[in-house]
Amino acid sequence: MGCGDACPVVPGRRYLDWPVADPDGAPITAVRAIRDEIDAHITELLTSLPNH
Repeated sequence: MGCGDACPVVPGRRYLDWPVADPDGAPITAVRAIRDEIDAHITELLTSLPNH
């Protein structure tokens, strides 16, 4: 989900780039698949974070 322009880099941070399709103009079934893909990325990210 790149930010397009150059993103600021903060030392000590982890950056993830999730390559997902652009939903603009896509049929609803494709948009739903993109939504589900993003949800899966977020779920995986949350499970990888340390518990505090």
